[in-house]
Amino acid sequence: MTTQAKAPAPAATRSTRRFTVAEYYRMAEVGILQPEERVELIKGEIVVMPPIGDRHAMEVRQATRVFYSIAGGTVIISVQNPVHLGEHFQPQPDVALLRFREDNYPAHPTPADILLVIEVSDTSLNYDRNVKVPLYAGAGIVETWLVNLEADYIEVYRQPGPEGYQQSVIFRRGEKISPVSRPDLELNVTDLLPPPVAEPQQPQPTAGGPEESDTPAGNA
Repeated sequence: MTTQAKAPAPAATRSTRRFTVAEYYRMAEVGILQPEERVELIKGEIVVMPPIGDRHAMEVRQATRVFYSIAGGTVIISVQNPVHLGEHFQPQPDVALLRFREDNYPAHPTPADILLVIEVSDTSLNYDRNVKVPLYAGAGIVETWLVNLEADYIEVYRQPGPEGYQQSVIFRRGEKISPVSRPDLELNVTDLLPPPVAEPQQPQPTAGGPEESDTPAGNA
């Protein structure tokens, strides 16, 4: 007699519950999300943002100052504020360059309002590049700049589409860069980046080699 092995039980299927922007704000209203929490809504998930380090904060201030100095009152510069990109997507980019409006946007800006998004990346580089940048493209944001603090250059993404941005270019110190929607705003990449991190000084050997000691090697 042949014993037939039992077929394995089918694996349990799981589904996830995505939150809408309206539910996200309702959670803040009733106290589930606290005012001091740094969170954003990405693909319906509430994502906790990492603490802002010194270089990250310095770069955000640097970029904001440079844009204010050359753009004057022709754009609105929004710093670490939400942008509304769909029912399940409300991120808070480090800097967003918005079309000028006298009313200063009583509601969060939408893709049609956004000329440029800038994300400053250090510890969040992989997440910003592989999750947020494609989502910005899918939402139709015309251009995203990723300030790569570790590599000391700016990754520029243009030509958005459902599959992501079709063009990516790296701009380094000494080069000039302009938003594609405002080519008149020409900036020096060096002015946008924070000062480079100084290399640690290597100790110089003394003329006579290692200091002499009265203690033989191996003895305490």
